[in-house]
Amino acid sequence: MRNICVIFRKQVIDTLKNKTILIQFLMFPVLVIIMENAVKIENMPEHFFVKLFAVMFIGMAPLTCMSAIISEEKEKKTLRVLLMSNVKSAEYLIGVGSYVFIMCAAGTVIFAIVGSYSGVELAQFIMVMSVGIVLSELTGAVIGILSKNQMTAAGVAVPVMMIFSFLPMLSMFNETIKNVARITYSQQISDIINNIGVSGITAENIIVITVNFAAAVALFTAAYIKQFSAINRV
Repeated sequence: MRNICVIFRKQVIDTLKNKTILIQFLMFPVLVIIMENAVKIENMPEHFFVKLFAVMFIGMAPLTCMSAIISEEKEKKTLRVLLMSNVKSAEYLIGVGSYVFIMCAAGTVIFAIVGSYSGVELAQFIMVMSVGIVLSELTGAVIGILSKNQMTAAGVAVPVMMIFSFLPMLSMFNETIKNVARITYSQQISDIINNIGVSGITAENIIVITVNFAAAVALFTAAYIKQFSAINRV
């Protein structure tokens, strides 16, 4: 627990120095406040921008931040130093993951406030956002672990992030894209958020999110064994 807390504090300090990472946590919460108050279009669904940007937020911020943090520390050999200093791989990942989760949770609270969620709807919104954040964290961790440096990680993370962030938005205008997007967790989370207060969670939502979670865990486990085990042996 002490090691996890140390890693957590290290990430807080590093983020204050790294404006690129900090912007990832702030961009969409700030945008949703501006758009919700500045843009008024006739017949536009209530809290349209909250629902749109919330999905884009979970598809972008946790994924890019996890991949950037891990790949940077691999490139600078900081990760190897930590692991050789009696910090276990799992402790490091929990420390980084919990930090990214809390920062994203702060953004989730802003979305919930702007979207005027309360009671059961608030609980459902926070729950589904949390699931999406964890899934994106796992995806970002896989990219970061397997990448040799930050440039490689960014090259992989950007297209992956665009898929999970923009597919739900594009699916609103194209039925073919929507059928393809249905297999992604971000599309299912988008559907759940759009149906909060209207209908409940469907079997399709649960099945697709569960399959995506299982796939993310499997990929993460494989990457973890391949990379961190090698570092621990050095």
